Amino acid sequence: MIHDKKEFGLGLILLTGFFLVLAVLFMPLWPDGKNTISYLDNVFNSISKNSAYYIPDLNEKAEKHAGSAVSLTLQAASAPQAERMEKLLGQGGAGVTRQEMQLAVDADLGKLLGQALTDADLMFANDGAAVTAKYGLEARQALFDWHKILSAAAKDLDRQGRFAESKILHDVVTKGVEPAYNYYGIEAIPIMDLFWIVLAALVGYVIYTVWYGYAILFLFEGIGLRLEH
Repeated sequence: MIHDKKEFGLGLILLTGFFLVLAVLFMPLWPDGKNTISYLDNVFNSISKNSAYYIPDLNEKAEKHAGSAVSLTLQAASAPQAERMEKLLGQGGAGVTRQEMQLAVDADLGKLLGQALTDADLMFANDGAAVTAKYGLEARQALFDWHKILSAAAKDLDRQGRFAESKILHDVVTKGVEPAYNYYGIEAIPIMDLFWIVLAALVGYVIYTVWYGYAILFLFEGIGLRLEH
């Protein structure tokens, strides 16, 4: 039963407007048939990618391990992956012996890290074609296999008690390979280049949230539900 028709009507108008705007937000109004939600998602992904570029710093740290010999035992998840891992490692100059899904690797840690970071940098720049040309593998697959190689190597070095070497491998995985894989295909853009779009999105979000809140408030008060102190 409606207690206050004026407040109920105002709440209904606000709620109707809220859903009309929501419908507009999901309409394909942007290039490539994107809706506003998808467009803003791409904007914030581009800003996020720009702030997640750590590869130059990782290269400096990797260079400190040049000449550091490592002997590793790596376990692949499948025979095809073991073959791909052998290809990646062999092309970087590592000595690799493969038995089914297990690889025995002798490598220069600095060179190994440098090779992985070079590929990650290409992928971060969305140049997957260069990675494919280098190994004859699909670019994201190659980076996925680098993730497996470096993660398994870090685990094996932990077992050997070589924790400093394990840490740099872990850093290259989490700050180099993973961002390059996850952000592949997204353009990195500094936030200041999109400042007004970001500001409009944040202000619009606040207004839209308050709008919905007042719509519900007036509807509830219109049917006689009030918060009393």
